[in-house]
This record gives sequence, structure tokens and C-alpha cells, in this order.
Amino acid sequence: MQLLFDFFPIVAFFTAYKLYDMYVATGVIIVASVVQVGVHWLRTRSINKMHVISAVLIIVFGSITLYLQNSLYIQWKPTVLYWLFATVAFGSEHVGDRPIIQRMMNHAVEMDAHSWRLLNRMWAGFFLIMGIVNLYVVYNYDENTWVNFKLFGFLGLTFLFALGQGLWMHSRIMPIAESSEDVDPPVQNDQEK
Repeated sequence: MQLLFDFFPIVAFFTAYKLYDMYVATGVIIVASVVQVGVHWLRTRSINKMHVISAVLIIVFGSITLYLQNSLYIQWKPTVLYWLFATVAFGSEHVGDRPIIQRMMNHAVEMDAHSWRLLNRMWAGFFLIMGIVNLYVVYNYDENTWVNFKLFGFLGLTFLFALGQGLWMHSRIMPIAESSEDVDPPVQNDQEK
């Protein structure tokens, strides 16, 4: 259910594009992203930072698209978002005590520091590449192909990458005994022997 909620604005955009055109779809995704942030707030009384960042970019790039009647601006939005995520991921290794991926997942998974850095860099690299792939599709294919790729291509690639990461993480997860601090076994005194 959460995955559907996370992709609600994209699905609304895709549906509006197929029924109308890019400009109606742009207006729909602006409204859908605001609704997504609002519904999340009403349900949890908290803000999902990723939803808010995405909504702000959608509002900015969508408004420019509608004002200038140029769809290229909304098409650049995924690249800007992916590159922003890549920058945050790379930068998190130099700000704070842990990479951002570890901060997000440490409550559920135990891995050594080197594995967390590798995982963080893999996600940063993935976001960087996805931004490039978006631009490749924007500049080499028609608008309809880009809209289809935005929903099915990005979703499929993200699913495959996350599946691969899950398998990789499974090989790196530390057993509970190894992840707890090494504690010397209790010393037996002479009377116990």
C-alpha cells in the first residue's frame, strides 16, 4: 500500500497524459504531489522529506512548464531529483558520523561500516546514472516514450536495483553474535572449578 501511495503522483501524471496532454498531466502531478504531502501529514502528523522535496521540485518545474508551455522543464525534474539524492548520499559520507543510507536503515539491518559506505555509494551511483538515463530518454525519444519510461522504466529499474541491493546486503548482514560488542566470557574463579 505504501508503494502505491509513494507512486500516486506519477500514476496520476501518467493517466492524465494518456487521457489529455502534457500540460494537463503537469497540472495533475502538481495537485497530486500536494495531496500526497497533505494526506501523509493528516495520517501521521509528520512530514516525509522525500515527498516534500519531490513536491517542491514538481511545483517549481511544473509551474515553469505551464507558464512557458514547454514540457522540457517537467522532463528535467526527475534528473534534478535523482542528482539531488546522489549529492546528498555522496555528501553524507563527509557530514555526520554515518552515511545517509545507514541512518535510514540501521534500525533494521546490522552491517560493518565498510559495507554501509559501499551501499551508500551504490545508491548514490544509481541515482547519478538514473538522472543521466532520464536525459538520454528526454533528448533521444518522443514525449510519449518518455512518459511511459517515467512510469514503467524508472519503476522497473529501481525495483531491479533494490532487489540486487537486497541480495548483496543479505551476504553482508552480520549475525547478531558478531554485531554485538565482543564480551569476554566470564572468568571462573577457583571455587567454581
